[in-house]
Amino acid sequence: MIQKVRNYISKYDMLQPGDTVAAGVSGGADSVCLLFLLNIMREEIPFRLIAIHVNHGIREEAIEDEAYVQKLCGQWQIPFFAVHENVASLAKKQGLSEEEAGRNLRYASFERILREEAQGSRGKIAVAHNKNDRAETMLFNLIRGTGLTGLCSIPPVRNDIIRPLLCVARKEIEEFLEKKQISYCIDRTNGEDTYTRNKLRNHLFPYLTQNISPAAVDRMNHTADLLSEAKAYITQETVKAYEKCRLPESSGAVGIKISVERFLQEPDFIQGQILLTAVEELLPGRKDITSGHIAAMKNLFYAHGSKSADLPYGFRAVKEYDVFMLFPKKQEKTETSSGEEIHVMKIPGSYVLQGAGELSFSILENEKCQDIPEKTYTKWFDYDKIIKSLVIRKRQSGDYLTIDGKESKKSLKNYMIQEKIPRSRRGDIWILADGSHILWVIGYRISSRYKINKNTKRILQVQLRGGIPWQNT
Repeated sequence: MIQKVRNYISKYDMLQPGDTVAAGVSGGADSVCLLFLLNIMREEIPFRLIAIHVNHGIREEAIEDEAYVQKLCGQWQIPFFAVHENVASLAKKQGLSEEEAGRNLRYASFERILREEAQGSRGKIAVAHNKNDRAETMLFNLIRGTGLTGLCSIPPVRNDIIRPLLCVARKEIEEFLEKKQISYCIDRTNGEDTYTRNKLRNHLFPYLTQNISPAAVDRMNHTADLLSEAKAYITQETVKAYEKCRLPESSGAVGIKISVERFLQEPDFIQGQILLTAVEELLPGRKDITSGHIAAMKNLFYAHGSKSADLPYGFRAVKEYDVFMLFPKKQEKTETSSGEEIHVMKIPGSYVLQGAGELSFSILENEKCQDIPEKTYTKWFDYDKIIKSLVIRKRQSGDYLTIDGKESKKSLKNYMIQEKIPRSRRGDIWILADGSHILWVIGYRISSRYKINKNTKRILQVQLRGGIPWQNT
């Protein structure tokens, strides 16, 4: 037993010299065995061991469990820390089950005390999950509905959490403690069917081992190991695909952009993993993200035009033409924005556009054989065709352009749709307007009505300098 656990610790590199290890010890067989084995291991690997006991305030005999753990730590010269909390009250306040509230409390307590005690050394949290716990969790996740991660069940190591007993079964632990004549506390609630997990433990697994296969727990653990290896490979491939599909985000923005074209080139399963990766990176938690949310996001990539889907934690997924975006709703901009208006009062003159550089105006005399500039950010207009005073602004309702020699009108909204400008960005684009008639959608096209011809006498030259228009960001 000791050698098996020693090999398991070595295989997953759980302990290193100089670590501070906080063992969660309830007083039950599993945690007492964990503390005993870690106490042996620190003779071989020089690390600091402390024990943390969390009293949930649910059972009357819990104070006896705490006293026993404290006594054991005194005998083995292990620093002891106790945490007291009314989990029932905490669960009600947080809207959680007592089981979930208790689990959250335990890990939060482990992390807090470890942070205080580690004093700059590497900190590890050791918990006493065993083979049976892993099999029960695997089956629980399968019945409830899960993906590959859920089927992998409990991992040997996750961040700073280590599980040295995951290689041994509950029966082995109890037999080992009996042989070593080490007593432990028995939680009477484990025999009750209050929790779903207890029902699996008390009824389903005894039936499986007695009627289907005595090796059910071992075989499920072996399957979990194989699935974990597969998951590691898939994660590696997902990272490559995610990096390939992800687009750079605008400076200062909180969100993730993904190329629709590149995303659709990936296998269907990897597509789902890419979205899970994006969710895990951006959202504060994955717990409330269901397969339905992933499917809804994936469907956006196959939708025509602009579509969106709401997600937990106040986030939204939006697909606009060839870009998929994931961002907080509070960051979302409205489609129409009047924004700041800059009246062109002086020509020649220059005007600073927030986030887009400087717009300079000058007047030129039209000369025969003069070449019209073909530059994206330098435009010529027939100055004498301008009816009202010029305004530099963001889009407004009723804006339009003329698009051909017959001066056919097209609304600015329809033009932006035609150009596949994302809805969330349309309000960011600066325009040069003569009333509701748009001379220039800056960075895009000009209106046909204001183009110069052989009869033009004065040319209005407008240049954008020193900025990066939205379409290039």
